[in-house]
Amino acid sequence: MKKLLIFVSLIIAATTVPLFSQQKAWTLEECIRYAIENNIQIKQQVIQTEVRQNSLELAKLKLLPTINGSASNDFSFGRALDQNTYQFYNQTLMSDYFYLGGSTPVFNGMQNYNSIQKNKYDVLASQEDLKYISDNVALNVALAYLQVLLNRELVAASESQLSITRQQIEKTRKLVDAGSVAKGNLLQIEAQAAQEELSLINMKNQVETSYLNLTQLLEIKTPAGFEIDAPQINVDPNSVVDGTIDEIYLIAEKNRPEIKSSELKLTSSEYGLKIAKGARSPRFSLNHSVNTRYTHISGIANQEAFGKQLNNNRNSGVGLQMTVPILNGWQVTKSISNSKLDVQSSQYELEATKKQLYKSIQQAYTDAAAAIKKYNSSLKAVASTEESFRYTEQKFNVGMVTSVDYNVAKTQLIRSQSDMSQAKYEYVFKTKVLDFYKGIPLNLDEIIKK
Repeated sequence: MKKLLIFVSLIIAATTVPLFSQQKAWTLEECIRYAIENNIQIKQQVIQTEVRQNSLELAKLKLLPTINGSASNDFSFGRALDQNTYQFYNQTLMSDYFYLGGSTPVFNGMQNYNSIQKNKYDVLASQEDLKYISDNVALNVALAYLQVLLNRELVAASESQLSITRQQIEKTRKLVDAGSVAKGNLLQIEAQAAQEELSLINMKNQVETSYLNLTQLLEIKTPAGFEIDAPQINVDPNSVVDGTIDEIYLIAEKNRPEIKSSELKLTSSEYGLKIAKGARSPRFSLNHSVNTRYTHISGIANQEAFGKQLNNNRNSGVGLQMTVPILNGWQVTKSISNSKLDVQSSQYELEATKKQLYKSIQQAYTDAAAAIKKYNSSLKAVASTEESFRYTEQKFNVGMVTSVDYNVAKTQLIRSQSDMSQAKYEYVFKTKVLDFYKGIPLNLDEIIKK
């Protein structure tokens, strides 16, 4: 895991500078990849997964024998017993003690095994959580990316309409100068142009805001110098949402990381219950030890040397120990009860996750179906309002309608164009969400006009 983090960091360091220095237009795939590499929540989950991995390794290491060593140096003054000769002396006695020993678990109600299994499923669940967080980041980036495209398209439409209005101002001014129309018509058109200029400024501000939202998702400090690739999105009016809600759900249920994570956490809680029940079982362990000592009595000649005493006084032992739980303040019983509740909670969590997934698919499917209907309706509305506007504009040029009628027709055209763009991008996003649930990577290749 550490090597993976280092590798990812090197990739980021190698790719970040060229992207900005070249003023490269970012594609959706590049935005998603960069966001996943730099998202703080993802990095935190990577660390959490590594912690889970360490817990698993620790659970495995508990199967190994425990070995501890100790050494002590003691002085006795006055009457003291020599452990070597079992004689009492009134001299100062110095003793060194050395010990090495421990125990090997033999059986503890399968708690060690079940602990390994529980931690293994915790690691797998954490990995699925990491995928789920990455998926959410990808979806949010896709939504923000499409929002930028939508706002840019609305700005382009507003600029086009403002250009038409300005051309109409010039035509109307000539008619006023020629005395063909009243000056009030010119004032009305100029007022309309002022409103459209304000609307254009607001739309440009929305573009800047959408760029800011996108760069924040990418963990980029400033949107300055950041630009995205702006493909022309194509939506077939005859498009239909592939599959049914239930068909999409069956695919998602088998593959979505949030479902897998909930299933793994349920299995982990079941092993947690086995661990709790294992505390009722007798425990067997194999104890083993070796020890020796050295004694020196002041004033006594011809004492055995240090090495010889250590060798002569060496003692080793091995034994089998059994521990039977009898009364422990009902801790085991309550632990089992809490573990059962944890299993039930995990079952409810899995059920809730599945229901939420179904609701999300159901909502995205309904929204996509409604969006394509709205898009088709708005296509007709745009065609009719464009024709109506051209007719009104011709009549206005010859003084057959007032400037108020002209502005009303133009406003209807702008509104219908805006509705069409919004419906188009809503349909694109919702279908991308459904594709995502099917396991299809997020991209815009199939809807880009070549």
